[in-house]
Amino acid sequence: MLPNYLNTLTTDWVMKLLEGKNALITGASKGIGKAIALGFAKAGANVGFTYLSSVEQGEALEKELQALGVKAKGYRSDASNHAAAEELIKNFTADFATLDVLINNAGVTKDGLLLRMSEEQWDTVMNINLKSVFNLTKAAAKVLMKQKNGSIINLTSVVGIKGNAGQANYAASKAGIIGFTKSIALELGSRNIRCNAIAPGFIETEMTAKLDAKVVDSWKEAIPMKRGGKPEEVADLCIFLGSDMAAYISGQVIQIDGAMLT
Repeated sequence: MLPNYLNTLTTDWVMKLLEGKNALITGASKGIGKAIALGFAKAGANVGFTYLSSVEQGEALEKELQALGVKAKGYRSDASNHAAAEELIKNFTADFATLDVLINNAGVTKDGLLLRMSEEQWDTVMNINLKSVFNLTKAAAKVLMKQKNGSIINLTSVVGIKGNAGQANYAASKAGIIGFTKSIALELGSRNIRCNAIAPGFIETEMTAKLDAKVVDSWKEAIPMKRGGKPEEVADLCIFLGSDMAAYISGQVIQIDGAMLT
């Protein structure tokens, strides 16, 4: 626990860490994405974010972000649609002028054992989780290359590193994000554009709150830190990678999992 004076210093410092930057976050109406959007706003960034089916939650988040004193706008957009992604970047830059940080967070699960997994389950997860990252990054790269500056942060998962029974589609999509991230870091590094991936472990969100408590407790017991992560802790890592403090960090996959996968 930090002394009170250090808590104040830390809060004031973080509030200015992204001051003046414009960030775009996909899939931010709830869970980790929402925490990232709120964290960025509290750190001083102007925030654009996307949602698709969660319209009421998206509209509520826009108001919540604006109340923090930053410019904020929600866009109803499907990141897995190539044309929609191009249109999103066009609209964002028209509204915010510049794009400093892109966070590819949109994702979905359609779990099932391989022999029972349908082609639709495979394609849906690949399109939303992996193709969306390609779509947004390609569209944003045109803007970032002109600016010769920018940070791209892709949300992957520890499942993309270790695999998981019943999640072949999800694991493959998240592993694809890792390879994509490293390739983009190599391609765009000379233009001062950074690209990193964050691999969360077990993070407690609205989705995990619906799971059986005994199952959740067994998962926590298997984690060396004996607890699940908080969405805000993932947001803190995003804030760091989006800030100038991470100016020489690129092409990395950073796990945030309480030493679960070590």
